[in-house]
Amino acid sequence: MSETLDAVIIGSGHNSLACACHLAKRGWRVGVFEQATAPGGAVKTGEYTLPGFRHDWAAMNLSLFAGSSFYAENSEELAKNGLAFAPTSNPFASVFPDGRWFGVSSDADVTTARVAGFSVADTAAWKQLTEEFPAQAESILGVLGAPMNLRAFTSLGWKTLRKHGAGGTLDLAQFLMKSPRAWLDQTFESEDIKATLAAWGMHLDFAPDIAGGAVFPYLEAMAGQAFGMVLGQGGADTVTRAMVGMIEAHGGSVTCNASVSAINHSAGRATGITLENGQNVSAAKAVIANVSPMALLGLTGGTGDARHDTAMKTYQYAPGTMMIHLAMDALPNWSAPELQKFAYVHLAPSMDQMARTYAQAKAGLLPDEPVIVCGQPTVVDPTRAPEGKHVLWLQVRMAPGTIKGDAAGQITATEWADAAEPFAERALNILERYTPGTRAHILGRHIVTPQMLEADNPNLVGGDQVCGSHHLHQHFMNRPARGFADGTTPLRNLYHTGAAVWPGGGTGAGPGTMLAKKLAR
Repeated sequence: MSETLDAVIIGSGHNSLACACHLAKRGWRVGVFEQATAPGGAVKTGEYTLPGFRHDWAAMNLSLFAGSSFYAENSEELAKNGLAFAPTSNPFASVFPDGRWFGVSSDADVTTARVAGFSVADTAAWKQLTEEFPAQAESILGVLGAPMNLRAFTSLGWKTLRKHGAGGTLDLAQFLMKSPRAWLDQTFESEDIKATLAAWGMHLDFAPDIAGGAVFPYLEAMAGQAFGMVLGQGGADTVTRAMVGMIEAHGGSVTCNASVSAINHSAGRATGITLENGQNVSAAKAVIANVSPMALLGLTGGTGDARHDTAMKTYQYAPGTMMIHLAMDALPNWSAPELQKFAYVHLAPSMDQMARTYAQAKAGLLPDEPVIVCGQPTVVDPTRAPEGKHVLWLQVRMAPGTIKGDAAGQITATEWADAAEPFAERALNILERYTPGTRAHILGRHIVTPQMLEADNPNLVGGDQVCGSHHLHQHFMNRPARGFADGTTPLRNLYHTGAAVWPGGGTGAGPGTMLAKKLAR
């Protein structure tokens, strides 16, 4: 049995779905094939603990999607297909061992007043950052949202030079290469303010001393203050369900339980795919693979380009993440009641601790003090739990995909099947230290190990939720390999998309949208 489509897309993550929506709207016959039982990749929601408690499997923050060019172009149609957001004016905070806390809210005066509680000098720095953000954001987002090809990069360079001059352009380039610690040490004096912002680097594989990571704490702080944060009404899967509906409305299809065993190609041109059940699906215009680089190499058997294939084989991944989903009968008992208003609360007390945690995970060790990201989605969206109840979304960062030992010398297991419970207990003990009595309110819990994340979604290699390190050697024009940051591959009609391709991870659907526009122009 075989069929012929214009575009065959492997994987149903949000980049695949955005790409399929764009192409289907323009008359392409599109089919998306997903190996899992449900579409969405890391952007899906389910009742993983108890009935009525809806937990986001991996991704929770949809701010990048809400601010994306894809959403701007398709917002009305997505809304008709059920997309609904739940915004909050209190995006994130950090709490410290002494009970003090700092939070960023969308009221700049309120946030600035909180900064003043830590440092008068930092208040002036914060005000300056706030004033300069609109102009700076335009240039930074221009870089992060530009196609990584020579023509686009040259155009962007000239535009930046005209706006900022040579000095300003060089300053921007220097900032984009700075580590979080370098920028934070130059900007603030309060170690707590620094730690609050540095925690965002850990979401994207940027420990405090990794070059190129300063931009993410900066953008999260300033954008969080300017725009707040956006979650999905009822769960992050509102995005997935709306895009699937949009694809189907334009004659496309999304097929689950459909594992792809091979990408078919001959004479240097991709012609379609073979499913594990033996079915062949031909592609008249494009085979689009939203897969990890190593999976692309495996599905093609090699593209015939030695440099590209070596890059796919040696592509580097970030440390993994453990997810702990909790059904609760109350919110955590934070040291300050105001913390119960925030979507995210980070438990990452210092840059030094974050650097140590990252080094331990990179060495294959279970960190003795992992970074905890405590998501409180029912604060923003009460529909995710029965009345009066809550869900907690815990990311435990960093966690090695392959365990070589335990930095604390307490956990002897080196397989995740055995290490999951004791490592989860370590994370919950940390939460309990900051919020005494929280354990007593847990009604149900579900642990998702890095191994389980990869089994559910093979793109999350070793539990890496961003499908590959964003360090400078593997970013910009080098993501996933020099010459292929625009989604092309050495095989004609075969294209690569997803978080492994520029502009990388996050829920902004940049790789899928850019590729679709390239193909449909």
